[in-house]
Amino acid sequence: MTASTTRAPHPAAAEPASFAGLDRQGTLVFVGLMLGMFVASLSQTIVGPAMPRIVAELGGVEHYSWIATAAMLVSAVAVPIVGKLSDLYGRRWFYLGGLAVFMLGSILAGLAQGFWFLVFARAVQGLGMGTLMPLSQTIIGDIIPPRQRGKYQGLMGAVFSVTSVIGPLIGGTVTDNLGWRWLFYLTLPIGVAAFAFIWRFLNLPRGEQQGRIDFAGILTLTPGLVIGLLAITWGGNSYAWSSPVILGMFAVAAVFLAVFVVIEIRVEEPLLPLHLLGRPIVALSVLASFAIAVAMFGAIIYIPVYAQGVLGVSATNSGAILIPLSVAMILTSILVGMLITRTGKYKPFLLAGGAVLVAGYLLLARMQYGDSQWHLTLAMVVIGLGLGLSVQVYTLIVQNAVGQRELGIATAAVQFFRNIGSTVGTALLGTVMTAQMATAIERQLQQLPADQLAALDSSGGELDASGLQAAVLDPAALAQLPEFLVEPIRMGMGEAMHVVFLTAVPFVALALLLSLFIKQVPLRDTLAPAEDATATGTDIAGTAGTGTDQDAEPDTAAPTPAEQRRERELVGTSTGPLHSVMGAAGSMSGTHTGQFPAVDDSEDEPEGSGRGVAR
Repeated sequence: MTASTTRAPHPAAAEPASFAGLDRQGTLVFVGLMLGMFVASLSQTIVGPAMPRIVAELGGVEHYSWIATAAMLVSAVAVPIVGKLSDLYGRRWFYLGGLAVFMLGSILAGLAQGFWFLVFARAVQGLGMGTLMPLSQTIIGDIIPPRQRGKYQGLMGAVFSVTSVIGPLIGGTVTDNLGWRWLFYLTLPIGVAAFAFIWRFLNLPRGEQQGRIDFAGILTLTPGLVIGLLAITWGGNSYAWSSPVILGMFAVAAVFLAVFVVIEIRVEEPLLPLHLLGRPIVALSVLASFAIAVAMFGAIIYIPVYAQGVLGVSATNSGAILIPLSVAMILTSILVGMLITRTGKYKPFLLAGGAVLVAGYLLLARMQYGDSQWHLTLAMVVIGLGLGLSVQVYTLIVQNAVGQRELGIATAAVQFFRNIGSTVGTALLGTVMTAQMATAIERQLQQLPADQLAALDSSGGELDASGLQAAVLDPAALAQLPEFLVEPIRMGMGEAMHVVFLTAVPFVALALLLSLFIKQVPLRDTLAPAEDATATGTDIAGTAGTGTDQDAEPDTAAPTPAEQRRERELVGTSTGPLHSVMGAAGSMSGTHTGQFPAVDDSEDEPEGSGRGVAR
């Protein structure tokens, strides 16, 4: 990167230059961001195959899910807090701190001698992940204009897909050959490399604090999220949804979150500026991201369950069953990013992605016992195409709709709602599966011949529907059952999973519906200047809301640098109050995309100056 991105711009900066691609320094920063995203997302998938061995060694099998839940909860809470603080104080040190915290958590997890210490270490890792994942996307927004940002965000999205494929494979191999502790040590060299790249090459201007930290917002949002997410996670599993514990947790969470909303309306510098969600283009994008996350994580979690329980795929191979989905998502996200950069259009990809996702989940819901694995592969490829067409695009839309001063919290909002969607999707579809399996297996058992039913009844209740439900995903237990029970169990499981996948269809349909109302707004070809609309009280996307997919055109042409110089000559100053008012007025009469031309106080630069990143 050049001086244009490594130093704070002059209050009267030059006209934003056209982006000519990342230079060497900018490319190395992007490599560091990808490495950071890689270690954060890999840690979410690499531990899965080792979980049985971990709890066998450390104990805590009754609290099995806490190894994953601890990281998920802390990460979800950290995302909006870090996003806002990075807007106030800059990204660099928060990103480096997130990497350091993540690596500390990895070391602690590898050294764990007890179950609850491992849970604590995973929570520390979650704090690092909640910092790295949103800031990776935000820093891309700091150094790359929206029009060219698509291909880079497509590559970043591909990192997540790659880790979802190789994570379980690496996890199983390392656990079998080196032991589960090495799963946590394995990412340390990559994390150190990412730290070195960011330390050496990222030198963004430090954010200027515009108000005090919203401690009251943090102290109400944190318990509200933790209690609410725990209720979603435990509901239908540890406790019934209608139990006093779950209902009480939801009530307490609602009170905290209601108080949080009141605080955010009143404070000078809110943790989550509610006016962002008041912009239709932002609100529609984050809600669509939530809906897609519900279905997406439902597929990632429950397709392997279908493969094991219905198709009879081994547990070892079920981790690789998602490869077609991931590969389709990787290739499509990269291609879509390049096409958005070339065309400047994003809405056609959103609509195509939503339609393809609906088709993919309908294919998945039509699966039944007796279908071949090729049917499942086809459904996964279609779902992967739909996810690749849409998932990363919502982040781009939101970033393009806000000013640079709110870029961090806006990006974090998308990630936050995506995290909530993944939690809700996992819990909701898990509840549906549990409820459906018992009745479906029981219904299939009742259709057995009389002599086989008599044999089942003579087992003394050891082979009741609940016991068979527990055995369906345990190959060893399934192998010990009478042969005549295996097929009814798999058929019942197929019926239950049909309902599970059918439950995801309304969510992708909702995402498609919401996307219809997201307006096509021109993508900026330059980075927004530091003194953008949010600094002057102007709403960048104030008119970018619902409507047709026609491009939003400026009402009048923005003033050229020469016209701005003439204004300064008439006014007699380039930084006084009158100039600020005139600049804001000129901004409001320009485009609705946040591209506010700045005053050019610098000398004209020769062409071919070698700038790798636009201002």
